[in-house]
Amino acid sequence: MVGRRTTLWGQLISFALIAVVLIWVVFPFYWALINSIKKPADTFVLSWIPWLQFQPTLEHWRLELGTREIRQAMFNSTVISVGAALLALLLGTPAGYALARFRYQRVSNDSLLTWFLSQRVLPPVVVVVPLFLIMRSLNLIDTQLGLILLNATFTLPLAVIIMSQMFADLPQELEEAALVDGANRWQSFVRIALPLAAPGLVATWILCLAFSWNEFLLALALTTKDAIPMPVIIAGAEHTRGVQFWFVGVRVLLTMLPPTLLALFAQRYLVRGLTLGAVKG
Repeated sequence: MVGRRTTLWGQLISFALIAVVLIWVVFPFYWALINSIKKPADTFVLSWIPWLQFQPTLEHWRLELGTREIRQAMFNSTVISVGAALLALLLGTPAGYALARFRYQRVSNDSLLTWFLSQRVLPPVVVVVPLFLIMRSLNLIDTQLGLILLNATFTLPLAVIIMSQMFADLPQELEEAALVDGANRWQSFVRIALPLAAPGLVATWILCLAFSWNEFLLALALTTKDAIPMPVIIAGAEHTRGVQFWFVGVRVLLTMLPPTLLALFAQRYLVRGLTLGAVKG
């Protein structure tokens, strides 16, 4: 009897914790959705149920989607994040393969991985001024290319670390068999290692895209008009009378939906790539 009560209390506590975590995760989406369909006067009143406590409207969605700056910001975010993720993956994949398959003498592989990890946790605010001066000297201020290069720089360590672990978990015997059959190292990399690491490539690309999509500080410091992405647009929803929460809700949802839908669409590859090699027989 005591054991059953203990099990019941354990289940209740587990359900309570799951409910708290679920509310914590879902509430920002709900807040943004509710405020995006409220009239300005209703946003300052405690009302959470449409049609019962307030009359919903799609006027804010029509205004935002009809604004050129919003459409341009969505286009900029897409180009910058996709370009930065592709560039980071293009450079990080061979680097990760080299760290997984070769052993270096002067600097150990573990030291190199630690160095890449230190670059990943480096806060961008530390280098934003030097980066601004470099971009200005290259005439890349307020350009998509400038943000692509900078975002790829900051996400490159993530791609190197993930891909090095992906290649380290692959059976090296398959590549050795290809080398015995006459293939060179590049051919074994392209024809054997890359296809086997395809889930890892997809997972790495999605993660790099997500980090680039959400980057705010670099975009705020290096854009003025033409290359402004959505995170900066969200921060700009402040009027002389205060924050326009109805526009914030629309912009937040517009910003969150593309990476969320992409992650859901590629969920199978994302989970498989991140768990590759986690369980070994």
